[in-house]
Amino acid sequence: MADLLGPFAPLQLTERVSARANNIRIEVRPDGNVLLVIPKRVPRATAHAFLKSREDWIRQKLAELKTRASRLPTKRAMRWDGTDTISLRGRETQVRVVVARMARPALRIGDDIQLYCSTQDLARPEKLVSALRASMAKLARHDAKLLLDAESARLGVRYEGPRIADQKSLWGSCTPDGLISLNWRLVMAPPEALRYVVIHELCHRRHLDHSPRFWRLVEKQMADHAHWRSWLREHGAALHAVLPKSSVEPTPAGLFDGAL
Repeated sequence: MADLLGPFAPLQLTERVSARANNIRIEVRPDGNVLLVIPKRVPRATAHAFLKSREDWIRQKLAELKTRASRLPTKRAMRWDGTDTISLRGRETQVRVVVARMARPALRIGDDIQLYCSTQDLARPEKLVSALRASMAKLARHDAKLLLDAESARLGVRYEGPRIADQKSLWGSCTPDGLISLNWRLVMAPPEALRYVVIHELCHRRHLDHSPRFWRLVEKQMADHAHWRSWLREHGAALHAVLPKSSVEPTPAGLFDGAL
């Protein structure tokens, strides 16, 4: 816990020393925890002084998180009666149910989504959810691979993957070895939102940080990246409300890089 200045309750603070970080970084997490990333070369006292100097910003982000949490969309259960829709590449797409003699549920995705299943499986919605999630993840991998190949060639970098998952608080990540992971839920968003995340992660092949030079490279590759970054912040929780995991957090709301 960090007892910052001012008439406020102490913050829930986690500290992490990073050999890769160039700047002190503050992240305000959805659970109310504040992460302080301290470059290895920076004294802890300096990092704490920086933290205290940004208290107003931290409190503002915590207040925004509290307001946002009160407005989060409720998780939506599928009805499986042929009237459901789900967002696909930014467009509401009907999920049609076709009862057939099937050993297991199968899906065909085109202008609409056709789910073929047996009468028995229709009474077991968890199997239908699993089948739809798997098909959406497969489509996300297909779309992501096309974008990764095109954008990596344009940027002149190599990558590994993609690994497709259902991260709670990330849209994508890139390891130092170049393995890119992406959230399958991006296939529900407009294609430009997925393209932004792909470009963001590929730019980490040049700069493994969020320094000004990193953002200049992102800007060069995608002039309207800020719009789609904001779109994901605004609509990300709604994407997580469909076919939800047992516990889902929205994308982190606050990030502050401190240049020294």
